Amino acid sequence: MKIVLTGSLGNISKPLTEELIQNGHTVTVISSTSERKSAIEALGAKAAIGTMQDVHFLSETFKGADAVYLMETLNHSTFTDPDIDIIAEIATIGQNYKQAIENSGVKRVVLLSSVGAHTNTGNGNLVMHYNVENILRELPEEVNIKIMRPVGFFTNIYRSITTIREKGIIIFNYGGDQKEPWVSPLDIAAAIAEELERPFVGREVRYIASDEVSPNEIAKVLGESIGNPELKWLKISDEELLGGMLAFGMNPQIAQGFTEMYAAQGTGALYEDFYRHKPILGKVKLADFAKEFALFYNK
Repeated sequence: MKIVLTGSLGNISKPLTEELIQNGHTVTVISSTSERKSAIEALGAKAAIGTMQDVHFLSETFKGADAVYLMETLNHSTFTDPDIDIIAEIATIGQNYKQAIENSGVKRVVLLSSVGAHTNTGNGNLVMHYNVENILRELPEEVNIKIMRPVGFFTNIYRSITTIREKGIIIFNYGGDQKEPWVSPLDIAAAIAEELERPFVGREVRYIASDEVSPNEIAKVLGESIGNPELKWLKISDEELLGGMLAFGMNPQIAQGFTEMYAAQGTGALYEDFYRHKPILGKVKLADFAKEFALFYNK
């Protein structure tokens, strides 16, 4: 099949590209960075250099594809841009995808969304995924869409490297012994490849998770992996977390969105629909991620 992937060579798109190429598909990878062209081609894929903001580019790249994989992202520098409206920006990307699908005639779409996208309230920044899901649902019925909703990424813990090094703690506005689902990008890539390769009809949602562990378990296992068995997961108030992010210079809308999202993780509200449609867990467990984390930490 001819498959177009967005996401350049990120934590999901790179292993996804590798698997699809190995399985004999013709793969085009969209990247906004021309420097990635040679790395994409080295995997055996075709590079399409352009942006999610360019509807004409997307339309031309999607033409002739049997399926497309879509994800929305913004440059990390936007996190500290006080003027950006991340919800509106991501919705614009969703509209661009919708227009490009209509222009190109693509009939099979796999969309990377997120846990929490079943609602537009109480989920913080994840409302952007709710919005994009509903934008794409406006496409004609003959466009078949598989919506992938992974839970929180293990790799998000990398954001805590500084406090782990300097203070021996992981800091969030929730914590304790209540288990919650986590996922590895490798399991997400495997699930997306599976959906791209098999037929699906209509509009379907699939949740993705790798393991179920508590914050305290994460601190214990990761601490042992880096030789710091005293590593703790510290729960602070919403106000303290928000204040810390604002002091760091984070965009106020994004900071408030993270605070609300993490609070919903703590109450379990974020996972209500996940547990109504709980998937079979993937292969990568916390112990596996801990090995990867230790390598990264000790670099």
